[in-house]
Amino acid sequence: MVEQLQKHVCAKGRPPKLSLEDQVLRCLSYWREYRTLFHVATSYGVSEPTASSIVRHVEDCLIRSNLFNLPKDLPEGEGIDWNVVIVDATEIPIQRPKKTIESL
Repeated sequence: MVEQLQKHVCAKGRPPKLSLEDQVLRCLSYWREYRTLFHVATSYGVSEPTASSIVRHVEDCLIRSNLFNLPKDLPEGEGIDWNVVIVDATEIPIQRPKKTIESL
């Protein structure tokens, strides 16, 4: 993955804060753990927009390489048993009840 990213490194402009290895590692941790970009950004010491642009850049470079892609159609045939699990990971803000003197 790092070799494919090295082909798309721009020689102009400000050097990135994270090395290519750290960018790939950060991207892999984002995909694997499904954490928010805010949490991934704070663990690597970058801002949330920077974390988002790193993920987008790494994804685009890997897709353009044609070495890393997801199949468009699921394979079919005997012996293939597809089980699907859907997880709702929607973040919904809630309001906590206010503390009153009576509840203390």
